Amino acid sequence: MLSELKRRVYEANMELSERGLVVYTFGNASEIDRERGIVAIKPSGVDYSTLGPEQIVLVDLNGKRVEGELNPSSDTRTHCRLYREWEGIGGIVHTHSRYATAWAQAKRPLPCFGTTHADYFYGEVPCTEVIGDKAIERDYEEETGVQIVDAFAGIDCRHMKAVLVACHGPFVWGADAREAVYLSVMLEEVATTGFFTVLLDPESKGIKKSLLDKHYLRKHGKDAYYGQERVP
Repeated sequence: MLSELKRRVYEANMELSERGLVVYTFGNASEIDRERGIVAIKPSGVDYSTLGPEQIVLVDLNGKRVEGELNPSSDTRTHCRLYREWEGIGGIVHTHSRYATAWAQAKRPLPCFGTTHADYFYGEVPCTEVIGDKAIERDYEEETGVQIVDAFAGIDCRHMKAVLVACHGPFVWGADAREAVYLSVMLEEVATTGFFTVLLDPESKGIKKSLLDKHYLRKHGKDAYYGQERVP
């Protein structure tokens, strides 16, 4: 089963490359086996053009390597912090995709300007505070996870599955690595259209609550009706 976990994480990482969300060695995708407490994640500094499923590294929830010859991603401790804090998530993606990273570098949350955004993210995508010097010195990657969790005070991570880490880039999560990749693609799309919205109308206030609710809940609410009924 762990070999299957590694295969899924390999495929998730490769899709990031195929969809243009990462270049060379940027970014990483991971997925957790909750029953075993094992996380599979991309190895650090390995180019996507040479990555293979056998190179995916397995770590425990504290980021300690338990299988694999390569070092895990330098962001492993951030992933592990989020898995420990939010038991409902099963996959995490971090990229430096162009437009989402631009919002992060501007230290600006991404407002929900329209229904495309509302279909996937329930409101404004938050941006963390800029990490402090003492936090950087303690354990930069672990403290990045702390920054993300702190940014979600009062926000439900089940309905807002993305964050912009100030001066860094986006982290996105889902039920598994595949969903996290899918939502990373959606985040980059709405970050792009959001950028042009602000360019065209710097005073834009974003979508009204009733329209936000309609579009998000028709896909994700208890009475959701978007798409086709799934047969068990």
